[in-house]
Amino acid sequence: MAKTKVLITVKTYPTISGKYDELVCTAGFTEDGKWIRIYPVPFRKKEYSQQYRKYEWIELDLVKNKSDFRPESYRPYSIDSEIKILEHIDTSGNWYLRKKAVLNKVYENLSELIAEAKDKKVCTSLAVFKPTKIKDFIAKEVDRNWDKKKIAKLKAQREQVNLFEHPEDPFEVVDKLPYKFIYIFEDNQGKESKMMIEDWEIGALYWNLLKRHEGDEAKAVADVRKKYYDDFALTKDLYLFLGTSQVHHFVSHNPFMIIGTFHPKIERQTKLF
Repeated sequence: MAKTKVLITVKTYPTISGKYDELVCTAGFTEDGKWIRIYPVPFRKKEYSQQYRKYEWIELDLVKNKSDFRPESYRPYSIDSEIKILEHIDTSGNWYLRKKAVLNKVYENLSELIAEAKDKKVCTSLAVFKPTKIKDFIAKEVDRNWDKKKIAKLKAQREQVNLFEHPEDPFEVVDKLPYKFIYIFEDNQGKESKMMIEDWEIGALYWNLLKRHEGDEAKAVADVRKKYYDDFALTKDLYLFLGTSQVHHFVSHNPFMIIGTFHPKIERQTKLF
């Protein structure tokens, strides 16, 4: 089977699946510059040598995910498919190589993007979006616990399998984030939108800051805002990676959420005399 090379640009915060355990949705670009979604991937249960970073080229056996109508959606040939990590693209030249791979098609009009998503002949579900203005960044407290039924199902599955095959397996489900982080922004038509950020990095940032502030959630949230608003939104050339969820793609007025950020420095044009 021919293997596919993918430049990883998106890793969402892990979610719980009653069927596949803990999963991460991964997305990126193929060698021909097209978006691709890889799901499901039991990322944290992969061997360390297969735990890819963002902006790494990886290679693996992929097949179209026939249970997902979105054209960008693929899945590993099997849940245990090997992932080969290739080279990493760094930030040199103010993200020059990353820009070359990522910024080939950028949307600025959200209504046009949503219409393209709802068009069943096109069905766009992944996009790079450039907001005209970031108006605010907010944190909203949410349920702190995973779905009890899914957790119970996972425990039952592990008792049946790991007791005999992997009794020493130390894997534990990742903690659920107690906050949803949201950008409020305008597009090039002045349309205001609120979108949740589902990126793994913002979750990891929150937990690291919470540890630094010795459990003080208010301080941790304030520092997350400093990074995503004071830094990314106010001082960087910010782009948003947007993606839809399968269940909400055709039924929600706006099916998109933020699944990653792209934030090189603002290019300063030099005056010529």
